[in-house]
Amino acid sequence: MAEFAVEMQDVLKQFVTPEGGILNAVNHVTMQIRDGEFFSLLGPSGCGKTTSLRMIAGFELPTAGQIFIHGKEMSQVPAFQRPVNTVFQQYALFPHMTVEQNIGFGLEMKSISRAERSRRVSEALEMVRLPGMEMRRPKQLSGGQQQRIALARALINKPEVLLLDEPLGALDLKLRKEMQLELKTLQREVGITFIYVTHDQEEALTMSDRIAVMSKGNVLQIGKPQEIYESPASKYVADFIGETNFIDGVVKGRNGSNVEVELDGTGVICVESTRSFANGQQVSVAVRPEKLRLNTQIENGNNLQGLIEDVIYIGTDTHYGIRFAGGQKVRVREQNILQGHHEIIQIGEEASVSFAYSSSRLLTE
Repeated sequence: MAEFAVEMQDVLKQFVTPEGGILNAVNHVTMQIRDGEFFSLLGPSGCGKTTSLRMIAGFELPTAGQIFIHGKEMSQVPAFQRPVNTVFQQYALFPHMTVEQNIGFGLEMKSISRAERSRRVSEALEMVRLPGMEMRRPKQLSGGQQQRIALARALINKPEVLLLDEPLGALDLKLRKEMQLELKTLQREVGITFIYVTHDQEEALTMSDRIAVMSKGNVLQIGKPQEIYESPASKYVADFIGETNFIDGVVKGRNGSNVEVELDGTGVICVESTRSFANGQQVSVAVRPEKLRLNTQIENGNNLQGLIEDVIYIGTDTHYGIRFAGGQKVRVREQNILQGHHEIIQIGEEASVSFAYSSSRLLTE
């Protein structure tokens, strides 16, 4: 068995625009997806994630580069000859067929016997937790049930890789969150590689073993959810994954493992970093709102003074907007104390903002 379930090597996909120009929808992408992992392609519309998925499926052929599935070169192999199946946002169930006929359709096309089809359909329905639904028609199912039937139809053919193109997009928020956990559980149970396309960063963080963040046809970072969130490689990734404060400044020097950054009109802060920076270099200090503390001194931390500009109480948390003397603003997310009275700082009051040297990142782009 090959080391990787799917491998893209320097894959380029170009389209001709209506104006006659050339668009690099996928721009020389190289990535390896391991066997049995839940791998997500994450990014906004037009970033190249769906085009990448369609090339793995065989619905699009690459302009250049190679695509391997379990070590076999597939770049020019037609879709029906590839060991993959795809689940789309629109489930494309046949309305005139029963659930059993929908799920078993692929097996029927392969001339599998009726008895064997029926047995495997029952197994597939057990797998997606819908036993006994064989005789229903799609219109008699809820959106979540239709999504599971589409999954069962894809899995019954025992593909080596399952491709999912925003399959939860048509569901309401509550059902979507339930299905996220069910999909992840199902993937663990069946043990095959899932490649999942989404623009929802929380969805990707919830479900994935690893995530590839894409923008304008490029892969900006690949890593585990915690790596992507805690150690973003660029301002774009930090901004796209969750909420981030960017505090701009210039490098003043280095003090041991810390880089000193001077903020205009605010003071000097330290950021733990092993990277090399030139004195005077423009940088952004990226720090998550939940990493900041109000009116609390932190050992080995930065302490800055500012004015409370806005306060949003949302029950579990209180969100503060704080403006520093130099004009820059940060957002602080304070978890409310569950027992007793929680004192909320009022708009217009002075407050100190503190964060550990190790809880921020120095980014240049």
